[in-house]
Amino acid sequence: MAAVLPAAERLARLRLARSENVGPVTFRDLLDHFGNAVAALDALPELAARGGAKRNIVIARQADAEAEIAKTEKLGAHLLVLGDDAYPARLAALDPPPPVISLKGDPALAARKSIAIVGSRNASAAGRRIAGDMAQAFASEGFTVVSGLARGIDTAAHRASLAGGTIAVLAGGIDIVYPEENRSLQEEIASRGAIVTEMPPGTSPQARHFPRRNRLISGLSLGVVVVEAALRSGSLITARFALEQGRDVFAVPGSPLDPRAQGANRLIKDGAPLVENAADVIAALAEPLGHRFREPEPPSFAPRTANAPDADADTRTQVLAALGPTPTSMDEIVRQSGAPVQKVRAVVLELELAGRIHRDPGDRVSLLPL
Repeated sequence: MAAVLPAAERLARLRLARSENVGPVTFRDLLDHFGNAVAALDALPELAARGGAKRNIVIARQADAEAEIAKTEKLGAHLLVLGDDAYPARLAALDPPPPVISLKGDPALAARKSIAIVGSRNASAAGRRIAGDMAQAFASEGFTVVSGLARGIDTAAHRASLAGGTIAVLAGGIDIVYPEENRSLQEEIASRGAIVTEMPPGTSPQARHFPRRNRLISGLSLGVVVVEAALRSGSLITARFALEQGRDVFAVPGSPLDPRAQGANRLIKDGAPLVENAADVIAALAEPLGHRFREPEPPSFAPRTANAPDADADTRTQVLAALGPTPTSMDEIVRQSGAPVQKVRAVVLELELAGRIHRDPGDRVSLLPL
């Protein structure tokens, strides 16, 4: 797998992504401003100090980054940073894109047209059959089937699409099996399909990792099909991400007496197309007005300035006055502060690197207590 990035820049992007307080939004903003990760890494200490950091920010060491690459390759996987030629184009189009992913298996599957199938872990026999039938039909029509390797609907979708192409997105490291009952299935997908994750090798799945996994499931796909989902479920989180990303969401209806169908039925009430089989989904994706997603252009970053982001003391005071414990949108911070957008984003970047704010969904931020 050749990379279009110079080796030094590729290593710097991995180090940047693994450095303290650098999440996907901050990673994107730093690259967007400096144009390259080498310059961004050099600027981190100064930016964090401007944001009020009480200690030196921890920057990932080059030796640790090299060790992660070596471990990933030893596991038979590829570590891809944003900008690599094999990095999936649909993920690169996300706002923000995941800075680093690991991929084990066939990378071509991520470049094909893909559909995600998600649903209840505690699925009914009928739900598993519907998911399997749809997955098999999608695969036979040349679609890659994407899911999260959970028990229930995910498992049924993966098994039925193994022969045609399936991608399992993990919440842990590429070498971690979860759930244990799917060990053989995960190994088979790695050899016949593909496995994708944002987490470094050795990372055990935690509750906070699953939304990131769900975001990748929808991000890799043209559309998401929900088969059996409770009102409060990860499947509905995936559906929400899909809508934010401009993907289509479809729902299979279920009995109003079954709690496992309430989430899918709610999606239909909210406007998601009701589908009964794969043909319904494929037909809907073929409609020009029904398919909002378009294949993205390769990502590129061009520096806006040769120096670190510059925000004066007045702007910092105004932005801090606009922030509080309640998540506030960037647009509202700009309005309340009265400062230019670029200066506001520079201050927010400094505050995040200093560990003083929390990034919330929808480009909103909240101030953390001192």
